[in-house]
Amino acid sequence: MCNNIDSNKIDLNSEPPLDEPARQFYFMEKCRGYVSGLKERLGRSPSFFIQTFGCQMNFHDSEKIVAILERIGFVEAEGENADFVLYNTCTVRENANERVYGRLGQLKRVKKNNPEMIIGICGCMMQEEHVIEKIRKSYKFVDIVFGTHNIFKFAELLYARLRSGEQIIDIWKEADRIVEELPVDRKYDFKCGVNIMYGCNNFCSYCIVPYVRGRERSRTPDDIISEIRRLVDDGVIEIMLLGQNVNSYGKNLDTEITFAKLLKEIEKIDGLERIRFMTSHPKDLSDELIEVMAASKKICRHIHLPLQSGSSRILKKMNRRYTKEQYLELVDKIKKAMPDISITTDLIVGFPGETDEDVDETIDVVKKVGYDSAFTFQYSRRTGTPAASMENQVPKEAVTRNFDRLLKTVQEVAAKRTARFEGQTMSVLVEEVDSHEEGMLTGRLGNNTVVHFDGGRDLIGSIVDVRLDECRGFYYIGRQVNINK
Repeated sequence: MCNNIDSNKIDLNSEPPLDEPARQFYFMEKCRGYVSGLKERLGRSPSFFIQTFGCQMNFHDSEKIVAILERIGFVEAEGENADFVLYNTCTVRENANERVYGRLGQLKRVKKNNPEMIIGICGCMMQEEHVIEKIRKSYKFVDIVFGTHNIFKFAELLYARLRSGEQIIDIWKEADRIVEELPVDRKYDFKCGVNIMYGCNNFCSYCIVPYVRGRERSRTPDDIISEIRRLVDDGVIEIMLLGQNVNSYGKNLDTEITFAKLLKEIEKIDGLERIRFMTSHPKDLSDELIEVMAASKKICRHIHLPLQSGSSRILKKMNRRYTKEQYLELVDKIKKAMPDISITTDLIVGFPGETDEDVDETIDVVKKVGYDSAFTFQYSRRTGTPAASMENQVPKEAVTRNFDRLLKTVQEVAAKRTARFEGQTMSVLVEEVDSHEEGMLTGRLGNNTVVHFDGGRDLIGSIVDVRLDECRGFYYIGRQVNINK
């Protein structure tokens, strides 16, 4: 992997390479020299802190930035009183922006006591022009600003800031390339995410993502498979394929390939035990994908299938491009092919024009599908989206009332659904020591349900058989069993 590039072979007296990612490794070494000098002045290694907001793709981006900072000599700190602080932002909801501005205001006071402190901000929020103007005007103490399309340029931008001491703002309106093979500091040694595509073409009327993440761009299957092979060689046994809508993977590639075909190729990789993916748009989920999942021994029996609303009238206003009936037909197909499948979803309450009867339709779908869990949100009016200017914005009290009754139904249905495996013995990927009870471990079933059971930390990263003794709503308490296979 490019993490293993020999830094001694990089000629820092030459011009930086034009090709990526070699160019970024050149700037990492340039930064290392500056950080070495900073270490001498401080009498210690400089520290960094990254706060990540938003989706799994943002967290995966932050893993790359962490690895770059560690490569050039920074050490991770537990809080924002660090020498380098970065916020990787989400902008799906308007209040997320306000939280970031509040955190920046607090950092301004911290920086007064540490003038050499560097503050960075990146991610989806930075793709909005009004945000950049506000930072230029009111947050001049922020040192580095970049967006979603040029995360890979972080080392180069940091070097420019270290050399000049001036504010660096580098925002791309569109992405002209996909650059991977940068260092990654994985949270877990045994599982990680792999980006298979970027951007979104769906333009749901409530969503800002297509405007800040750009249009869909798929990585080539060869690049994806090569990356996964390297990860497996490095000890990874579970991968999560990431994209805003993985079901539309491959549509912009010169060589036609579907997401289902990509999965079949990934499944052939020796040593890979589990394959997950997120997120699936219902309008693009094909019969081919269902067939591949049903026949697979590695693809996890879990699919995240956002509904958003059970009302066909509201779905049309949302520009979701399916009806309640079509969604239920799709779920029926999935369950017939895989009776043990776990289905999770996203739900929005309070979309403009929504009535109590529309929420009744959503509750009806929740009961008919039997979701294992659901992320349930109150509609957030998002400036820059068509829904923000729609008439009949729903009063707050109505949103709260309907949210509460929908959430109650979701919890009742999910608890019953989750409990269906009680008493069975199933395979669990052990992830970490239980943070709440000593002597316990935490892991996940293939369907993504959390399991807590007795065991030693030496089991972390392995797949073990656990008897699911007791379901406690959304998780299990179990005990490890030995099965002769």
